[in-house]
Amino acid sequence: MHLQQLSFRETLPRDLISGLVVALVALPLCLGVALASNAPLFSGIIAGIVGGILVGLISGSHTSVSGPAAGLTAVVAAQIALLGSFDSFLMAVALAGLFQIALGVVRAGFIAEFIPSCVIKGLLAAIGLILIFKQIPHLLGHDTDPEGEMSYRQPDHETTLSEFGELFEFGGLHMGAAIVGLSSMAILIAWEFIKPLKKSLVPAPLVIVLLSVLAAEGLRRLGGNFAIGSTHLVQVPIAASLNEAIGLLRLPDFGQLGNIQVYSAAITIALVATLETLLNLEAVDKLDPRQRVSPPSRELIAQGVGNLTCGLIGGIPVTSVIIRSSVNISAGAQTKFSAIFHGILLLVCVLTIPRWLNLIPLSALAAVLVVTGFKLASPKLVSQLWNLGWNQFLPFATTVIAIFFTDLLIGVLIGLGVSIIFILHANLRRPIQCQHEHRLQGDIERIELGAHVSFLNRAALAKHLNGYRAGSHVVIDARHTVNIDPDILDLIQDFHEKGGPAHGVDVQLTGFGGRFRLADDLCDLDTATRDLQRKLSPDEVLKILKDGNERFRSGQRLVRDLHREVQSTSAGQYPLAVVLSCIDSRSPAELIFDLSVGDIFSIRIAGNVVREKVLGSMEYACAVAGSRLVVVMGHTKCGAVTTAVDLFLTGKTAAEVTGCTHIDVLTSDIQRSILIDELPQTPEGLANYIDEVTRAHIQRTVESIPQRSSVLDRLAREGKIKIVGCMYDVTTGEIEFLETDSCVPAIA
Repeated sequence: MHLQQLSFRETLPRDLISGLVVALVALPLCLGVALASNAPLFSGIIAGIVGGILVGLISGSHTSVSGPAAGLTAVVAAQIALLGSFDSFLMAVALAGLFQIALGVVRAGFIAEFIPSCVIKGLLAAIGLILIFKQIPHLLGHDTDPEGEMSYRQPDHETTLSEFGELFEFGGLHMGAAIVGLSSMAILIAWEFIKPLKKSLVPAPLVIVLLSVLAAEGLRRLGGNFAIGSTHLVQVPIAASLNEAIGLLRLPDFGQLGNIQVYSAAITIALVATLETLLNLEAVDKLDPRQRVSPPSRELIAQGVGNLTCGLIGGIPVTSVIIRSSVNISAGAQTKFSAIFHGILLLVCVLTIPRWLNLIPLSALAAVLVVTGFKLASPKLVSQLWNLGWNQFLPFATTVIAIFFTDLLIGVLIGLGVSIIFILHANLRRPIQCQHEHRLQGDIERIELGAHVSFLNRAALAKHLNGYRAGSHVVIDARHTVNIDPDILDLIQDFHEKGGPAHGVDVQLTGFGGRFRLADDLCDLDTATRDLQRKLSPDEVLKILKDGNERFRSGQRLVRDLHREVQSTSAGQYPLAVVLSCIDSRSPAELIFDLSVGDIFSIRIAGNVVREKVLGSMEYACAVAGSRLVVVMGHTKCGAVTTAVDLFLTGKTAAEVTGCTHIDVLTSDIQRSILIDELPQTPEGLANYIDEVTRAHIQRTVESIPQRSSVLDRLAREGKIKIVGCMYDVTTGEIEFLETDSCVPAIA
């Protein structure tokens, strides 16, 4: 059942559970981001509440969860220091919210569409890798840096890798916290493999939080190195009363509205928060099992309202956050109510049960994030990008490495730069495609220009043009081109008017049509003319058809200007062959032989049955119009032959079976080719038998044509035409020409 068909009552249980899990994970992250940003701890809680409730209500995303972002810690810390006070910074946050609302109103969310998917996947993998390296120390009780700190260079002057390395030093981990963390991680992993648990409504993170609180209490009573102290637990600020909690709210310094530095800080915060939100939103949509698409411009408005509110009541900036969002999706969120509920829980819990929250070990929550990290940075994702080729894998890998060692925004920009290099490299090659082609009027060298040809392609084009020898026929094709740089136009014009003729190269232009100050040449490379028709022998025409089928079968069909060919054939027609084919929709002769307008006469009748009118058409095509070849083309799995065989085996007529009174005329002719001695004994052999009957029918038809038409017989004896049969395989697209004596005159 689709989500749109589910009622609120049906989605509510999963959303409530997801919201609870996200709230438990978000709580230490909110505090950690605030601490890493040199902001008051409660400002992180405020941002989490606003991001959950207010942004969640306005947002159009079903799975994204907003809150204080680790990627903004460096920006927030720098701006607080620059402005001199947190109250002045709040004014900048409020103004940043207004800027974001304006960006959303003008629909600036389209920016996200220009980020390649390989970069977005790199972002996901990088966040997963950072979670693993950042949370494993917390998992083992090494809580020296803030929980929400995600930068490579940490506030404690360590780096992600050096912090990780300290685990292996003496005293680098806490035994009690490590026991809780590793046990929690084991439960989470086992939960994924035990089907009854995985399908249950009770989420694994909730279970490990409850068990970790009990375990921490037991270890505390055990004492010694196993006792888990407050530094290894969640530390929510505790207000003695509601009034004291309200007193933790901060108002912005409105007196700073005249300070130009506040506006500069606001623009910086708005731009960074906007880019992070759009990137995270795109990444979250890729994680969504239902692949729902979030409206980016609406998200900017939602984030803007959230930041405006945070600035007015004392919160640090919010963005869409990939960590909370991925946990939300993993917990089974169905709608955005899970994000809203997580914000409500943060508000209620901080006001009512902060002491209970402070009993939760950080190592248990770290276990949730480590498992989430492994899901984001899965080997399957790396393998998928590797198989797509270097142009996808290198931007992906660069994004992962750059984000890990810098931050989200810088890393994405670096990955985007690498991706652009591959795009430019591809554009340098693809706008000019050169190929040698066999056309009716002779061999040509065709240069097909891409949609956009810039000055960067000038050297490559000049190399091709200067490489053609005397006697070459070069066609420069701009039919699919939208824009050509003036430098390229000058090069083409010079080669067309001077360079080519001076070196004996015949140069023709097509597709320019005056759009690029160059006119097309009247070149008819694919149109059969009277001179060509007279010059070609029947065997040469047969080779043209065979070559055309090979192109059709291999997917290398010639690029044709059908509009030009219509104009070229409007004054007259000189087809090279006449093809008698079945009416089956899968056997269009012009396509199968890769032919153009005016190349063949096409006669279509069910079962390739030759009647008087068909013979009349063939006689006109060859004796009057000058065609050099007669082709009778049957095909595999022929419906007409199948019907004829079925009627023969049952002894019934078509009129009796179908009610159609004119089909018997066709089926009775086909039945003359039935191989009575080879009738299939099993249903499995019927398909092959049908094809064998079709072959026999085609051969009999080819032999009967000169016997029934003295005109075609005479032309065949004179060597002016040839009559051949062939079988078209509707499965492979291949034509098999049948060996038969009817290719030569019937009468010696």
